[in-house]
Amino acid sequence: MTLLLAVVSALSWLYLLTMRGGFWLCAARDDRDLPPEPSQWPSVVAVVPARNEAEVVGQAVRSLRSQDYPGAFCVVVVDDNSDDGTAEAARGAGGTHSMEIIAGAPLARGWTGKLWAQSQGVAHAGDADYLLLTDADIFHEKGNLRRLVARAEANGLVLTSLMARLAVRSGWERVLIPAFVYFFQMLFPFTWANDPRRKTAAAAGGCMLVRREALEATGGLAAISGEIIDDCALARRMKVQGPIWLG
Repeated sequence: MTLLLAVVSALSWLYLLTMRGGFWLCAARDDRDLPPEPSQWPSVVAVVPARNEAEVVGQAVRSLRSQDYPGAFCVVVVDDNSDDGTAEAARGAGGTHSMEIIAGAPLARGWTGKLWAQSQGVAHAGDADYLLLTDADIFHEKGNLRRLVARAEANGLVLTSLMARLAVRSGWERVLIPAFVYFFQMLFPFTWANDPRRKTAAAAGGCMLVRREALEATGGLAAISGEIIDDCALARRMKVQGPIWLG
C-alpha cells in the first residue's frame, strides 16, 4: 500500500510538473514580450465598484488618476450604498483625469452585489472602446493601463487581465495567500487560458481590460449576473468572442 501511494504521488507530481501548462513557472508576465504601442490609442473607461471602501478607494482612484495613458481615459466610481464615506473619499482623491461618482441603485433580484454595481458603471461608460474593470482596493502602477491596452491592441485581445500582487503581512497571510495563488494557477494554467485552442478560461477580477463590443456580444454582465466567481465566468464567455490573456 505504501509503495502504491508513493507511485501515485510521484505520477501526480510528474503530471503537474510536465503536463499542466507549466503553471509553476509563472511565465505569463506583463513585463515580458512587451508589445509595440498602437499608432492611435483607443478610449478607456475604468469602472470601480465600491462598497464601504473608504480606507482604500482614495489610493485606488489616485493610482488611476496618475496613469500615463495617452488616449481618452476617465474613471467611474460606483458607490454601492456605502455608509462609511466611500463617495467622499473617492471624490477627495479626484484630480486632472475626468472622474464621475455615481450612486448605486439597490441590489436587483438575481444579481450578485459586485456585478450589479459594475453593470451600472458599464452602462454609464457609454461607447468607450475598452472598459477597465477594477476594484477599489487595487492600486495600479503608472504604466499599467498603457501596457494593457498596447497588449490588447497588438494581439486582438477581447480580455486582458492581470493578477495583482497581493498584500502579505500577517502570519496567516504568509501561509494562505501564496498557496491560493499557486492553486489558482494550477486549476487555471495561464498558458492554457491564453491559448485560443484550449477551452480553459480565467481572469483576475481586480484588473480586467475588456473590449466593450465583445462584452456586449456576450450579453454583457447580465449574462453572468448571478455568478459568484464572476471573473472566470466572464472569461469563459469572452473567450468565445476572441483571444484572452491572463498574466
